[in-house]
Amino acid sequence: MTTATPVAAAGTEPDQLTRTASRGWPAVLLVTAAALWLAFTVTHLAISGHWWLWLAVDAVPPLAFALVPVILGAGAAVLRWRRRTVALLAAAALLLGAGQSGINTRRWQGGDGAAPADAVRVFVWNTDYWDEGGQTEALYRVLREADADVYLLQEYWYARSAGPTEAALERLRAEFPGFHVVVVGELVTVSRLPVLRQAPLAADDLPPAVADAGDQWRYKTLRTDLDVGGSRVLSMYNLHLPVQLSPDHGPFDPDFYRVLREQHAQREPQWRALAADVTANPHPVLLAGDLNTSPAMGDLRKLPDGLRDAGYAMPSLYPASWADSPGWPQWWRLDWAFVSPDVRVHSYRFGAGQGVSDHRPQELVLSLPGR
Repeated sequence: MTTATPVAAAGTEPDQLTRTASRGWPAVLLVTAAALWLAFTVTHLAISGHWWLWLAVDAVPPLAFALVPVILGAGAAVLRWRRRTVALLAAAALLLGAGQSGINTRRWQGGDGAAPADAVRVFVWNTDYWDEGGQTEALYRVLREADADVYLLQEYWYARSAGPTEAALERLRAEFPGFHVVVVGELVTVSRLPVLRQAPLAADDLPPAVADAGDQWRYKTLRTDLDVGGSRVLSMYNLHLPVQLSPDHGPFDPDFYRVLREQHAQREPQWRALAADVTANPHPVLLAGDLNTSPAMGDLRKLPDGLRDAGYAMPSLYPASWADSPGWPQWWRLDWAFVSPDVRVHSYRFGAGQGVSDHRPQELVLSLPGR
């Protein structure tokens, strides 16, 4: 008697392969995504700050360098296959990119303690084309409420019309009686403290069209040396570096790349002039303003040696200064304050533009050790 051989039900083996393949696709996708993000992070660290075309990539929200690896790592937890591979790739990307994420890991330091009686209150703000658009009263309300000893203000100019006029300067002086008012191009420093020296930084090798366009384009840093009492001098650098790209052009527009190259040609000489002057300056330094540079950008490595981010005195875990406008996410910190080691920072915070500017103002309380 012949024994019949059992026959597998038709389609069993192909169905098994199909199920296995379907379970493997999530792993393949996550491994690919994690590998690509790690490669992007490594490339960004190597290129950012060195190649003008990468300025377009620099616009990525800094928080992505922390969030993307964390999301990929969380996705690895549900895998049965390639879980360790995804986790290792995500961890490597997080480790390498954490410094570009903008997360303020030093917030727990709490600054340099309670401010002494002679501490200096500093208010730093890109005013967004001064008071153009009928915002004069709102602008001065913000400045008065700050009640600062020193104001470092940027964009003292108009985008759509000539100005500001002499009447605007007279209004500024009238609002701050007893203060010293220094204006060079678009930069304004208003100080209750005596001004011992004032000088805009001249950047060499600017494009000829920029160098001949006027002080608003030529000078992007204004240095004022202030007498803080007791034979102590504090140098304040008020700066506004050129923006790296234009929102008026998309990546499919040839003008988009023309603007990137032109803005890079304007930014680089300003970085060099700033570094040279601060390096040669024997006085304590505060360098503050709109750098148009996010934590993700390698351009921060061009800052003068020895300066430290005042963020250690800021309570915010993710400080962002732009865009302070309805409908725009606050994902970028473009406004910064850096100090030399002999400057103490007792508090540091971002205020609100109150509808006047798309930049949040910086408010600091500083002091120098007694001599």
